Amino acid sequence: MKVFSNLLLVGLHILVCKSITASPNLSLQLEIERSLDKGLKWIYGEQNETAGHWGSPQYPALTALVLRATLGHPSEMESSKYDNQLSKGYQFLRSKVQSDGGIYGKGLASYNTSISLMAFLQLNAPMDEDIIRSARKFLVNQQSDFDEKGKTDNLFDGGVGYGSTWAHSDLSNTHLAMEALYYAKKSMDSKEGDSADLDWQAAIDFVSKCQNLAETNPQDWVSSHPEDNGGFVYFPGNSMAGERSDEKGAISLRSYGSMSYAGLLSFIYAEMDASDPRILAVKDWLNKNYQVEENPGMGKQGLFYYYHTMAKALTLAGIDQLKGKNGISKDWKRELTLALLDLQDHAGFWVNESGRWWEKDPILVSCYAMLALERIYYAL
Repeated sequence: MKVFSNLLLVGLHILVCKSITASPNLSLQLEIERSLDKGLKWIYGEQNETAGHWGSPQYPALTALVLRATLGHPSEMESSKYDNQLSKGYQFLRSKVQSDGGIYGKGLASYNTSISLMAFLQLNAPMDEDIIRSARKFLVNQQSDFDEKGKTDNLFDGGVGYGSTWAHSDLSNTHLAMEALYYAKKSMDSKEGDSADLDWQAAIDFVSKCQNLAETNPQDWVSSHPEDNGGFVYFPGNSMAGERSDEKGAISLRSYGSMSYAGLLSFIYAEMDASDPRILAVKDWLNKNYQVEENPGMGKQGLFYYYHTMAKALTLAGIDQLKGKNGISKDWKRELTLALLDLQDHAGFWVNESGRWWEKDPILVSCYAMLALERIYYAL
């Protein structure tokens, strides 16, 4: 079942060598492997044996995340123990393909489709080409274009939201859709009859409207405060980290960690030039706000989502060191690994003490943790 031999589509842009014998980080990699072994053993004990899914069958993204974490494990010998259960998981995922091409159950259509599409891309099975093609087209059609068609004349144009129940775009769903469509484009564009693609410039425009950067984002809510400049919010005019007011009473929005990494990832998937001032600004914010104890600006809320986006963004950007507020360089890969190892329960799962954004669900949180550790493993 493990078709991909560690060519990420867990997200790395490089072919990863299985051998770790020459790695100066061998001991850390071995600790990661042991942690992943425990994580997989626990999570496969949580699978619905009859239907093949994890968690609610209405939200196939949970199953897709488990499948991705399994395929991303560095040891085929270890992950192959679960081949039969993995196959059942993919059978369930195929059963959630809808007539419109989306992969979802009850609501959250874009979110579930983005994550499920990544699972199919990672498996890379010829039998799933039509599913991949249709899901790609579905996500392209989820890109918002309000008011005059073809023009980014609405704050939410270019982005992607949860689906029909939620009327507007947000940065979380947008970066997940951009991720899936970026890899689908790389995988499918050479194949006949597959030309559906995102309006990438419109997506960049939306993401830019979520950034606290007055030079490129003229909205009234944009904060120039040193603690916010360059970071990101959830969607234009809304930050989960709340507001701040200046001495004149003007209200602006606070930047926070998880969305700032989502913003950087969006720019990476859009293949923007690394010297773009928007990229430089968010990298500066991430350096100044680096920590692994909390999701900056949010405390423990969304902590494991933060870890996952952090590991993805920094490995794809090729960033090995971050500087905290004191300016001292930090080996973020080692620090994040040790934090995740310390947070793992002896039974093998992870869970967040804060339940916001479903993070009291150990299946979701354990997937975030394992996917983050896999990213780090291949980057060491």
